[in-house]
Amino acid sequence: MRPELVLALLASVTLGSATFAQNLGKPATPAAMAASDISIGPDGAGLPPGSGSVAEGARIYAAKCVVCHGPDGAGAPGDRLTGGVGTLKSERPVRTVASFWPYATTVFDYTRRAMPLTTPQSLTNDEVYAVTAYMLSIDGIVAKNARLDAASLPQVVMPNQVGIVSWEPKLRRR
Repeated sequence: MRPELVLALLASVTLGSATFAQNLGKPATPAAMAASDISIGPDGAGLPPGSGSVAEGARIYAAKCVVCHGPDGAGAPGDRLTGGVGTLKSERPVRTVASFWPYATTVFDYTRRAMPLTTPQSLTNDEVYAVTAYMLSIDGIVAKNARLDAASLPQVVMPNQVGIVSWEPKLRRR
């Protein structure tokens, strides 16, 4: 293709894109960015205030989670939350909270960010702590009388924590 045609084509695409982009979205305000900055890493930095018990989590789970994940988290393969510990190296791995997730803090993060599926980010922090406690109690990761909060959640050791390679020294196996 001739260079002058390439330049003309690029100019029209660039001008067209600028016009198109002017009609999309709105500038992100500091408040909007802060509202979406809710990531919780493996070390628990950024965990919010609040707490929740296994018993509270069981009630919330029954009201808001059981329809997709089944009783005690034993739903269909794509929605199953429990069991599967020790199966990841098998021919039929069962990827669940207990078998796959290396950190309890990231279970909290995902639950808070994405659940319930039909109304993500609708759970309060206390509800997320409680549902996380309940999910972890089903497979015996935490005691049936556990109460989780920002101090205790990062201390939970997941069954697959040693199965994940971390290049960050502070996140290597405990």
